[in-house]
Amino acid sequence: MKRREFIAAATAALLASPRSRAQGKPRRIGFLIAWADEPARDPIHAAWLSGLRENGWIEGKNLIVEYRYAPDRLPDLAAELVALAPELIIAPGPQAALAAKSATSTIPIVFVAVADPLGLGLVQSLSRPSGNITGLATMVPDDFGAKRLEILQELVPSASKIALLVNPNNPMHRLNFGEFLSRTARRLGVALLTVEATTAEELDVAFASAAAQHADAVMDLGDALTFFQAPRTIALAAKYHLPASYLFRRCADLGGLVVYGPDFADLYRRTAGYVDKILKGTKPSDLPVEQPTKFELVINMKTAKALGLSVPPSLLVRADQVIE
Repeated sequence: MKRREFIAAATAALLASPRSRAQGKPRRIGFLIAWADEPARDPIHAAWLSGLRENGWIEGKNLIVEYRYAPDRLPDLAAELVALAPELIIAPGPQAALAAKSATSTIPIVFVAVADPLGLGLVQSLSRPSGNITGLATMVPDDFGAKRLEILQELVPSASKIALLVNPNNPMHRLNFGEFLSRTARRLGVALLTVEATTAEELDVAFASAAAQHADAVMDLGDALTFFQAPRTIALAAKYHLPASYLFRRCADLGGLVVYGPDFADLYRRTAGYVDKILKGTKPSDLPVEQPTKFELVINMKTAKALGLSVPPSLLVRADQVIE
């Protein structure tokens, strides 16, 4: 091969590489969200953008992100995204993941913050998900939901009745938590009752119901509703003088008593790695579903004192952060 032909061939190969395309024409992906709020208002979303930058992808420059969000129109919004033919779709939460999977069997889908993707039927195996979908789960073999109940019982040892705050529209709440928590509750000798909320207004009714049923504490199973309505949820717990456990870190920062759960910012940051690999040509079926590796226990001492609770030293030493 002549030198000129070799240079031309090498240049063509370079231009055809995924990274070169990323630096040239922007790549287009979709982002399907199961809540009626702008992604920019989600503090965890910033972790995803940071992860993208770490992998060389910058929204608005070499990456175009098409956002669609609304809790009651997910199937329609998923169809809208599919019609745009993005190179992949990000789907946070079980509702969005199910809607995206129903909308396409060819466009790669990356879910995040789905408790049990195997039980939900999103994938056939965590190690070999098959099909066009993979991502990051939140459940681990030693279920952290049961551990949350144990921590709440340590904080309120006199509790004999604990209310579970659930969203009946969240399939994960129906699928797994009941079995795990009922078994743990029997071992701890506490009774569980369920209060439901699908809207912000129904949160008021749920907490009033918990108080009327003489619950000694509340455990918020956690989903998009209570994440974005955290100030309202925490204010209601204070109004009814109910010790409450939450899933999301921001709840402790806003005055919630205790938080134990995965580090969601870390999960979203790791999702960017899937985006990078898929945009470079890796198939979703070749990317195993990952589980959380970081968990956070945060205790708000100011709230504990307001509730008249004495936090055991054994719990304080295990906390990742104690808010004074």
